[in-house]
Amino acid sequence: MHRLLIPSHPTIAAPALLLSTLVLVSACGAPPSEPVAPSTDAIAYEGARLIIGDGQVIENGTLLVEQDRLVAVGASDAVEVPAGAARVDLSGRTVMPAIIDTHVHLRETRDERVEDLQRKAYYGVGVVLSLGRGVSEMAFQLRDEILPNAARYRTVGRGITAPEPGRTEVPSWITTEEEARAAVQALVPQNVDMVKIWVDDRGGQFDKLSPELYSAVIDEAHQNGLRVTAHVYTLEDAKGLLRAGLDAFAHGIRDMDVDDEVVELFKERPGVVLVPNLPGTGVAADLSWLNGTIPSDQLEQMQERSVDRPAAQEAFGIQARNLARLSAEGVTIAFGTDGGAGWSPHAEMEDMVLAGMSTADVLVAATGNSAEMLALDDLGTLATGKSADFVVLEANPLDDITNTRRISDVYLRGEAVDRAGLSATWVGP
Repeated sequence: MHRLLIPSHPTIAAPALLLSTLVLVSACGAPPSEPVAPSTDAIAYEGARLIIGDGQVIENGTLLVEQDRLVAVGASDAVEVPAGAARVDLSGRTVMPAIIDTHVHLRETRDERVEDLQRKAYYGVGVVLSLGRGVSEMAFQLRDEILPNAARYRTVGRGITAPEPGRTEVPSWITTEEEARAAVQALVPQNVDMVKIWVDDRGGQFDKLSPELYSAVIDEAHQNGLRVTAHVYTLEDAKGLLRAGLDAFAHGIRDMDVDDEVVELFKERPGVVLVPNLPGTGVAADLSWLNGTIPSDQLEQMQERSVDRPAAQEAFGIQARNLARLSAEGVTIAFGTDGGAGWSPHAEMEDMVLAGMSTADVLVAATGNSAEMLALDDLGTLATGKSADFVVLEANPLDDITNTRRISDVYLRGEAVDRAGLSATWVGP
């Protein structure tokens, strides 16, 4: 161990020596030293339109970032930038919080899953919640890691469903109330972010999770401080789940238009969150905006498959009408894509606007509401003290929701995501 050696001096003589030295310097007329500006590693991102994530917008704002934190957020003329801080001019740009995707299914190996998280980050996603595949030891290790150029990973662990032989054995299969409670208890020490249940007969293939069983799951989860989200398909099952105390829906109602009864049940439970997970619109779309993350031959094949599909349009119409009505009735809407593609959040946001939600409400759903749903207190909005997770856009998404795709930069935990490097890895320079 290295030790710093300091010459010994009498404790009383040291101040006297210092005073005599100062007097001598003063008497000799030495000029006073210039004040030294305090050093800082703060960075001021100035002049952008700030979409805060809670419905507020600041037209000419500044974000002051220090290390991985937002240390000041506000109008540019109200934020005091410390001397020595770096300055980044974002005039003409729009800044929004990083997106939070509360419903993903990522690939299985570590390398694949890390790449999926990097693809999410490339497109401005800061956090994802895995709702079905994050059951391995590796998944829980990833949850506790901070990966460069990657979204943060969260998981529900093993979800819970009725037996689905031949389909998947990843969830816990339950047939009794005792098994239902045991499946929840197995999740408690894993500190999962939510409990996931499936209530669906898969088109008549299986017996779906009964009200008695999902009620036991919800009750046991609540007794252990966990919230429950449900894969659901029918209107009647949605009503039963609301009566049983469900916390969130991982899908919208898909079999028919909602009725007044379910609207009243939602109003009786104002804390319940709906993640709509809209299906594809069934309308041919221009996919050229995906250049840079998908090899050209694959993108060409995707474009060829993007055609009008009347049956898909009908399915979209049911869910779109249901989302529009429930949102208008005051149900809290959050955000999820039910997939692993990095770009899917931008398609989902466009579809939510097409369904009838306002652009401003969609942006809140994808940021502040989703952070609140997952109890991520330091994410979701641009606010002092929160993590510096934000997306810089070249155009205003409040004018056109597809402007969320016009990404200039993504910052996660105060660091710029190396989007050019990721793109070169995926498709070449």
